[in-house]
Amino acid sequence: MSMLSKLRCITFDVTGTLIAYKGELGDYYCMAAKSIGLPCPDYKRVHEGFKLAYTEMAKKYPCFGYAAKMPNIVWWKTCVRDSFVRAGYDYDEETFEKVFRRIYSTFGSSAPYTIFPDSQPFLRWVHEKGLKVGIVSNAEYRYKDVILPALGLNQGTEWDFGVFSGLEGVEKPNPRIYEIALERAGNIAPEEVLHIGDSMRKDYLPAKSVGMHALLLDRFKTPDAIEWSKSGATVLPDLASVQEWLTSQN
Repeated sequence: MSMLSKLRCITFDVTGTLIAYKGELGDYYCMAAKSIGLPCPDYKRVHEGFKLAYTEMAKKYPCFGYAAKMPNIVWWKTCVRDSFVRAGYDYDEETFEKVFRRIYSTFGSSAPYTIFPDSQPFLRWVHEKGLKVGIVSNAEYRYKDVILPALGLNQGTEWDFGVFSGLEGVEKPNPRIYEIALERAGNIAPEEVLHIGDSMRKDYLPAKSVGMHALLLDRFKTPDAIEWSKSGATVLPDLASVQEWLTSQN
């Protein structure tokens, strides 16, 4: 009996699973600065500054400020300003506003992302097999409304329902986000659902903890994948391999 025949729904993580970032963060910060005649900020310092600023904001105001009712743009403005300050760039208010607007609009578009070539065919194949397709992502509303559709991943054709942390107020690795996904799928039993992601901590373990099947994609040959396999997880390199696994698994 194939794994596919046991399933009624497959849920997916987004970044690293269906889509990936293009280039480096510094590329986009550099373009924004140059667009108003400023020199390019140092890539390494900006990257380090952003990592720290994002971690701090996610701790203080999780789910993109959901509980604090913080507007999305305010959350990101605070995060981006802190990124620059930590990197040693303390722009005046007017200058920062111009740079930020450019960065915010860029990351609210499909420009910094690329879709993996096997994503759309796989999602459509899952639909053809009569299964529901869900998205479970630590992302804000622009992923749902703008970015995924702009990349050709549309609700209705490629996926049926989405659970986005910025819209729900709960984020991975909290297992509750997977329970919400099961509810959205029509209260399907967890053993009839497979979750596919690229993080042991955020995808595999919490999905398994609510009774779902789970597997991990290792698209970038991460050193962690060896440990994932040793711990008993199914680890595959791409969605073409998942299709084969689903149809041949006994």
